[in-house]
Amino acid sequence: MIAHLQGKLVEKSPTQVVIDCGGVGYHVNISLHTYSLLPNTDFIKLYTHLQIKEDAHTLFGFVEKSEREIFKLLLSVSGIGASIARTMLSSLDPKQITNAIASGDVVTIQSIKGIGSKTAQRVILDLKEKVLKLYDLDEVSLSHNNTNRDEALSALEVLGFVRKTSERIVEKIVKEDPEASVESIIKKALKNL
Repeated sequence: MIAHLQGKLVEKSPTQVVIDCGGVGYHVNISLHTYSLLPNTDFIKLYTHLQIKEDAHTLFGFVEKSEREIFKLLLSVSGIGASIARTMLSSLDPKQITNAIASGDVVTIQSIKGIGSKTAQRVILDLKEKVLKLYDLDEVSLSHNNTNRDEALSALEVLGFVRKTSERIVEKIVKEDPEASVESIIKKALKNL
């Protein structure tokens, strides 16, 4: 119903903002990720999601459209409500959440307050395919001419790990540290495999 709000920022805290749009103040719930991205200007635009329940109409706002889409995906999982979805987006940034879901990283998702192992597994089970399709994460997207990366992948394959699984983890490591040595890539990958 309300796709975005654009107006003057009247109040701001790590969990909510009030935006004045043409004389009407909208109370909008936000994540810490959105809070960190809020501009230092008085005039802001937030993409919103309106949740309607019997007892309340609640607006959630996001600086990035991608964060709103992940929020909606999380809401589609049984057992994940708006407050847990917001906590997830406050604990991890959207890219970390999509990578954790795509790689089946239960430990990362379970590290979020309020999420147990069953819920973490359900999030991965319900959203993995959607996330892989939406964000094209199945394909190895980083530089293919990184020799340290290639050597590390070969070593992991020799150690008996499935190449496709290893590729995702190694890509993540190389993305975080493009100058990583072969040894450090292998050590970090072994911790995640």
